[in-house]
Amino acid sequence: MGDTSVLIVGTGFGGVGTAIELKRAGFDDFTILESADEPGGVWRENTYPGAGCDIPSPLYSFSYEPNPDWPKRFSLQPDIHEYLKRVVRRYGLEPHIRFGVRVTSAAFDEERGLWRVETAGGETYEANVFVPAVGQLSRPVQPDIPGQETFEGTSFHSAHWDHDVDVRGKKVAVIGTGASAIQFVPELQRQAAELTVFQRTAPYIMAKRDTSYRRWQQRLFRHLPATQLLGRLRIFLLAEYATYAMTKHPLLAKVFELRTAQLRRRHIKDPALREKLTPDYPLGCKRILFTNEYLPALAQHNVAVETRRISAITPSGVLTEDGVEHEADVIVYGTGFAATDFLGELKVEGLGGKALSDAWKGGARAYLGMTVPGFPNLFCVYGPNTNLGAGSIIYMIERQARYIRQAVEHLAKPEVSYMDVVPEVEQRYDEEIQRRLGKSVWTSCASWYRQENGRVSTNWPGLVTEYDRRTKTLDLGDYRTAGPR
Repeated sequence: MGDTSVLIVGTGFGGVGTAIELKRAGFDDFTILESADEPGGVWRENTYPGAGCDIPSPLYSFSYEPNPDWPKRFSLQPDIHEYLKRVVRRYGLEPHIRFGVRVTSAAFDEERGLWRVETAGGETYEANVFVPAVGQLSRPVQPDIPGQETFEGTSFHSAHWDHDVDVRGKKVAVIGTGASAIQFVPELQRQAAELTVFQRTAPYIMAKRDTSYRRWQQRLFRHLPATQLLGRLRIFLLAEYATYAMTKHPLLAKVFELRTAQLRRRHIKDPALREKLTPDYPLGCKRILFTNEYLPALAQHNVAVETRRISAITPSGVLTEDGVEHEADVIVYGTGFAATDFLGELKVEGLGGKALSDAWKGGARAYLGMTVPGFPNLFCVYGPNTNLGAGSIIYMIERQARYIRQAVEHLAKPEVSYMDVVPEVEQRYDEEIQRRLGKSVWTSCASWYRQENGRVSTNWPGLVTEYDRRTKTLDLGDYRTAGPR
């Protein structure tokens, strides 16, 4: 049995950022459990062709660990993964990580004020504080389409890309047009004989203002860090403006909407295809996608965009509702992640054996996106209502890590066994968040931001500077504390 004061699950930006915050504060008694054999989170798992980030790298990095060697403004998956691994080494986190350990359940022992965490390998860990940092984008969604098991070709989800498959000269079907698909579709178009993209709803596409950094720029960033910091600040302010437009003034979003229409007219000359690629919902309701290659790829002679609903997968392809079978040798599912299914299959029990899945039956919710009444000393990272419609999630992660560190410092006092957020505090907070979200663009269409009951359990409704202010200081008045028994 392993004993530790803090147990973190996951080595993506959330888990790593929390561990660094603890370490920088002089707190060394923590363990990180990771099911894979190396750190990285989504940047380890998503290795599909063209995988990259749609947030500029100067902002999509830890504020205390700038990287002057980013090769591009919008970095690709290998560079981001390497950055995260380098940060793990730099801050000496490797001795704290247990690789190849998959957590299956966690239960709070009220008598002892400890979380008892079970793993698939039969190991048990005990910790005063339990920090699941598995994020919102860790569980791929496989669509419920009849006949998938009958397909005689090769099929896989983009999050589990099969790199042994050679698509050159083959007929390829792509199901889905989300953030992953717009990156790998251009790669497939260049190799496949025929590419059919099955689209349920058209995404809003904006140009990605990408550029490669030259050596002199990298040297400048290294020797004059303020130059890179100024670039980061500019990106940050633009993201805040975009958030303001989507949450406060929908009319401002019309400016962005006009720019997306101009982009379609520039790249798509066929009026019928352009009509297919024109969204029929307000901009920002679904995630806005940034790419320079997707629209030109769809205009190529070997690509077809199919908007009719899929009825079934057949042994030789994809059948649409009009009875047409679209032949395929390879099917790629670009159908996203279960973003609203927080903590996934992890079984969590709090006070009195209460299941977190029961507490979240109506939708995931947590005070400040981190803590839930009846589940003491549990703090989620990148939890409910902390996702951003624009901007870098790492900013939010750093604020959550700071808050969790303060909680750990309080719990380290000998007179404190556990702290549990007051239900009325969480209830008022949730009502406020949902009221504000109800006025936002995110409630105006179906998307991965929303649950089937209409609740938006993913996104933060305000500016990130507001979240920074609200999480800056741990307010003990928000919690019921208990001493040792």
